[in-house]
Amino acid sequence: MAVTAKVLVERFYDVVWNKADEQAAREILDPDFVFRASLGPELRGPEGFIAYLRSVHAALERFTCTIEDLIATEERAAAKMRFTGTHRARFFGVEATGRAIAWSGAAFFTARNGLITELWVLGDVEAVMRQVMPERTPQGFSI
Repeated sequence: MAVTAKVLVERFYDVVWNKADEQAAREILDPDFVFRASLGPELRGPEGFIAYLRSVHAALERFTCTIEDLIATEERAAAKMRFTGTHRARFFGVEATGRAIAWSGAAFFTARNGLITELWVLGDVEAVMRQVMPERTPQGFSI
């Protein structure tokens, strides 16, 4: 039985992101994996993604990804996401505030041959900035 995109996405968030399991990332990400995050550079391969995973977990203590909705076919999936953590190190250019933050996003996956080949995540960056820099209004920063 083939591993579906749904199964891969659930493992990606539960094991790879929420447990920061780098070995699981290497097991489910295609060697030519392409990752795009909100306003971030395009990353390639499992090791490129793992560097990003490490940086997010370093910046956000208890970083957790929650799938709120998931629609999937055999090779594609789209997920409505909720992200949470405590801002403990530089994140989006802002030094640690100690604040708990949460934001929503959407993730679009492509899978082939039992591996995730592509991921594009669109997160609510404005919500992040309002929480780490509450003294600034949404019009007070530019992206």
